[in-house]
Amino acid sequence: MAFKKTDMVLFDLDGTLVDSAPDLAWSVDATLAELGLPQRGEAKIRHWIGNGLERTLKRAILDDMHGEPDESLFNKALPIFMEIYTNNAARQSRFYDGVLEGMDYLKKNNYKIGCVTNKREKFTHILLKALGVFDDFGIVISGDTLPKKKPDPLPLLHAAKHFKVKPEQSLMVGDSMNDVNAARAAGFKILCVSYGYNHGRDIREANPDAVVDSLAKLPALMGT
Repeated sequence: MAFKKTDMVLFDLDGTLVDSAPDLAWSVDATLAELGLPQRGEAKIRHWIGNGLERTLKRAILDDMHGEPDESLFNKALPIFMEIYTNNAARQSRFYDGVLEGMDYLKKNNYKIGCVTNKREKFTHILLKALGVFDDFGIVISGDTLPKKKPDPLPLLHAAKHFKVKPEQSLMVGDSMNDVNAARAAGFKILCVSYGYNHGRDIREANPDAVVDSLAKLPALMGT
């Protein structure tokens, strides 16, 4: 499917533009070590990413995808994690292959570009600035920017209003069910990448409008 009648493109961050799992996993394991808990390793933590930092940390404490850890333990762990991750959020995180090519195409063709992520604003800004692309986005909406975050449509609709673009002329690019559900609820088109963090599930099961292995394919999808 080509996305020819598109004026605005919104990107998810973690798992779509950037592989941030190495830094996140290192910070989670360092937090667990400080609490005297077993470290979980990057492979496990990758599987747990995708519903916000707090949820990832809870899963690591429990060593399980579901459930709630002891409240006092979590309240002790969270500030430790926040300090560690603040100092390590952009050490090993890297763009996925094809991301810069895709973004360059959109910039050269004057698309309105935004980033919509469930990551906290503090860490979103650290990462985007460290990677040198913060100023490429006309709007950056993080998980704590608005009262609601993905899969709620509010962040996407907020961006559309900011750019004065209709939902039907807007495209969300992401890697997870959160992105698909938010886009559908907002009336956006949805493009998914086949890599990223979707808890081990093939994103094609969510029936996005298209799936690509690389954002270098954006020019073909956008109709040129």
